[in-house]
Formats: sequence, C-alpha cells, structure tokens
Amino acid sequence: MGINKQSDMESNLQIGPTDQGMVRIYVSAGTLEIPMDFDPDEADEIAEEIKASAAAARGITKK
Repeated sequence: MGINKQSDMESNLQIGPTDQGMVRIYVSAGTLEIPMDFDPDEADEIAEEIKASAAAARGITKK
C-alpha cells in the first residue's frame, strides 16, 4: 500500500514517553502491533515532518 492509497482498515495510534527516556509511537491494527521507539531528537524531527506535511496538505486542499 502506498502513501496515497486509501484504506478502510482501522488502526489505533498512541504516542508517549517510555520509562527509558524514549518516545514511543505505537500502532495497532487488528492483530498487528508495531511499537517504534525514538530518542527525543529523532521524535522532534518526526514532529517537524508531520507539521510540514500538514502544511503541504493544507495547500493541496485549498486548490
């Protein structure tokens, strides 16, 4: 599945700090569970990418 392909699959996303000083992004869908741990600097970079993508998406939807 590509980033532009829509899906009816439902999933759950959780984001929070771990007791090891990491930031965890946890995705679950059906029986699939994906925990992804990032150091705080990596998490900041991901947050910046999400914000840039949101800004770009706003530009696309205004056309």
